[in-house]
Amino acid sequence: MKKDIYGVIGICGIVGNIAARVLMDRGFHVLGTDMKSEKECKFKDTLQTYIQNKEIEVYFSEHPDSFFSQSQYVVPPPSLSKDSKVFQKIEKNGSNVLDVDTLLNEIKPDKPVLCVTGTNGKTTTTTLLKHICRTAGLITTEHGFRNLQGNIDYIPPLQARLKGDVAVLETGTFGIPGDLKRMVERCQPSCGIVTNITPDHLHDDHDFLSYASIKGSFIEYFKRGKLIVNADDPTLWGLVEAYKSSSNDQNIVSEDNDCEYISFGVDYGSTNPNKKKCICGREIRINETISGVGYYNCECGLKRPEPDYVATDVKGNSFTLKTPEGDVQFEMKLKGLHNVYNATGSIVAAIEFFKIDLDTIKKAVKNFEGVSGRMEYMYTYDGKEVIVDYGHNPAGVGTVLREMKKIYKKLAVVITISSESGESGDLEILKKAVEIGDFIVPASFYSRQAAEKHISSAKIIPTAESKEEFKSGTLGATADQVLEGLKKGLECDVDAVICLGEAAFKYKRNIQSLPNYLKEENN
Repeated sequence: MKKDIYGVIGICGIVGNIAARVLMDRGFHVLGTDMKSEKECKFKDTLQTYIQNKEIEVYFSEHPDSFFSQSQYVVPPPSLSKDSKVFQKIEKNGSNVLDVDTLLNEIKPDKPVLCVTGTNGKTTTTTLLKHICRTAGLITTEHGFRNLQGNIDYIPPLQARLKGDVAVLETGTFGIPGDLKRMVERCQPSCGIVTNITPDHLHDDHDFLSYASIKGSFIEYFKRGKLIVNADDPTLWGLVEAYKSSSNDQNIVSEDNDCEYISFGVDYGSTNPNKKKCICGREIRINETISGVGYYNCECGLKRPEPDYVATDVKGNSFTLKTPEGDVQFEMKLKGLHNVYNATGSIVAAIEFFKIDLDTIKKAVKNFEGVSGRMEYMYTYDGKEVIVDYGHNPAGVGTVLREMKKIYKKLAVVITISSESGESGDLEILKKAVEIGDFIVPASFYSRQAAEKHISSAKIIPTAESKEEFKSGTLGATADQVLEGLKKGLECDVDAVICLGEAAFKYKRNIQSLPNYLKEENN
């Protein structure tokens, strides 16, 4: 990478856009090209400062010959076929091909990098930890794409190499063996947080322990550095213990396996008895504080340890954190025990990895507004509070509803979800809603199907709109289905109505506009 001009194809795409910024942040001049017009280039705003500073020249609507002739190195999008005409142009002009993996190998992160993974709680943990860092005066790297989570594929690894003091990266997985391992290797973090492991993202025919082993590859990566884990999760703690034992059995030299494991948990009096699969394969009894997490003791010897950091005396929006240096009182705007877990993981990372002082951490936690779409208050209509939550899997839904019932005596639940786990997930979500809520409105087609096929309950109130079959990826309902479901919920004698699912989050503006529409309708 000695030449100073780099050509990036697909500058309007996610990978090309971030790759170009990584190169420019390291002082290289970049040429960008895309077949999209300037008007169609929806990520152009992330390049504006670079364009103004003349660090990049962009060719829209074409791949001109001058682009190839001027570029000593060309970065193609990962999807570009080597048989394509564009690739042939690269070879014809004698430019060196710099694929994204080579770029990542050549340009290493120049800052502390922390990765967050787990089934639930990743986004809140990541966002809060970034907020703590920014409160401490640190600049966090950001991919800059509005309305894009950006926790998969090449986004986190490239984001780790953008300009900033620290990188805090949410790292997701499609549940495919090897994908999380590749992700973390590309990110090159020296600290990681694992929030929990539950079977919520599995399809009907997949095995939970196989899925857990994918998360285990994240744990295995940290032979050096720090790994912060939720010790209240038996599957997660079992993986940690198994990896420790495996390392000892193989007599791995300590300098090659020098990971510092730091555990956190919550002591909470109210629990819900349930079962979860241990890493040994047994079903073990777990007294849950939140779904899949709590107190456990398996016949194989695995039991909940005394965590290094423990949140206790949880009262409303405050808790005491027992740390190795003493007890610290925290207050926060976030609601729910699941957010105590999220906050605790973030606080531990801020203390142990980023070395941020406690006064700054306390201030940041106290003024953190939360993540959009996570138990987000919309308004009060006719005495009923309307809440939106992105929750879309059984454990997430169960946790949110249990926390909501601690706040509201009577609750209507509007389900806009089509589970990524298929029919079994739809049924499990509906069961949890019926178990916890007072009125249930299956607003999506697949939640309605689960009700019609499997559950007969006076609590369930179907809508006419839910008869229309709709599913788009993980989006489970149309805007009309969401609004019809919310209307039904508002007709119920309750203190609050919660709309669950990606569709509820996507159509928040429609939900916010509903009171005006209802007033006009009533007039």
